Amino acid sequence: IGISDVKFKPAYNPYTEPSMEIFGFSEQLGKWIEVGNSGIFRPEMLLPMGLPENVRVIAWGLSLERPTMIKYGYGNIRDLFGPKVKLSLIEKNPICRFDDPEDD
Repeated sequence: IGISDVKFKPAYNPYTEPSMEIFGFSEQLGKWIEVGNSGIFRPEMLLPMGLPENVRVIAWGLSLERPTMIKYGYGNIRDLFGPKVKLSLIEKNPICRFDDPEDD
């Protein structure tokens, strides 16, 4: 998908501390785009699950919608997620795949 350069930036997330955003440079778009988010869950978020206070849980989230938008040429994320998504889009299109360029 054309993302070879990656950088990390400290961030604020209400459920994790410390937190970090992950950006990748898209050659196709000519700009940095967010491709992930991460952090360590705050202890008070884990207590309702019955976990002891000394347990640390890492949170990782990949922004798969952004590379999908690049691959399929979507300019608005609401075309992929939300109440206005056309279900016919899902029914008529194949599974999203990122083929290995070495296989071409």
